[in-house]
Amino acid sequence: MNTVKTVRELRAAVARARSEGKRIGLVPTMGNLHSGHAALVVKAAQRADFVVASIFVNPLQFGPTEDLATYPRTLPADQETLLQAGCHLLFAPSVEEMYPHGMEDQTLVSVPHLSEGLCGASRPGHFDGVATVVSKLFNMVQPDLAIFGQKDFQQLAVIRALVRDLNMPIQIIGEPTVRAADGLALSSRNGYLSEEQRAAAPALYRVIKHIAEAIHIGERDLNLLLANGVDQLKAAGFRLDYLEIRNATTLRPTTEEDHDLVILAAAYMGSTRLIDNLHLTKE
Repeated sequence: MNTVKTVRELRAAVARARSEGKRIGLVPTMGNLHSGHAALVVKAAQRADFVVASIFVNPLQFGPTEDLATYPRTLPADQETLLQAGCHLLFAPSVEEMYPHGMEDQTLVSVPHLSEGLCGASRPGHFDGVATVVSKLFNMVQPDLAIFGQKDFQQLAVIRALVRDLNMPIQIIGEPTVRAADGLALSSRNGYLSEEQRAAAPALYRVIKHIAEAIHIGERDLNLLLANGVDQLKAAGFRLDYLEIRNATTLRPTTEEDHDLVILAAAYMGSTRLIDNLHLTKE
């Protein structure tokens, strides 16, 4: 696996692979990789002949009070993880390489509606930052396919929309959330949890799963399910951001006619913000 730090080197390496008739897959990340990220690379290697991963902690998607400065940077360990997972090329640019004219004058990509509410309400501007950096990476690599984890369900919906609306010829693949044995969704931010907080954190998925199971067996009072879920999360030590049931395609509040649903949650355990979701079909 080669590591490059400039767009020029990236494009040259991808051009060589494409000249050999290879199908290009992209896995964008912010580094501090875990087995969930590795699973995305493995899937890309199954679908493409040449896998590009990126590691870039994107300042545009962090708010002024968020953890940009302290976000873990673990490049040597990440390179080993990517190598073992089957990555061929790592693009690890600097902020200056990604935003050579600064971020104040950077053209922004904004996906309306899907970026609003849920995490968009709690993190203003976050999804504009995501959509902008992903659009830049797509233009730099011009992959045939790109793979993202479903843990960031709203992010995946935003990326699908931008690819559709901007006519990008890229297949977007959502890969199921990878979980620890106790159900906690793997996340780079799990490392911020104390031992006691880590033990309590799986309650987030247990509550979501309980709501999904109740819907499957015929419970239709969704407001009651959500209210009970909020109480359970508070009892487990969480400070809730949101717990909602939405239409899985539009992310609009669910109606009686909706059958393709997603339960989405974000909550703080101490100062660490955790997110999770569960996609389900209502009979």
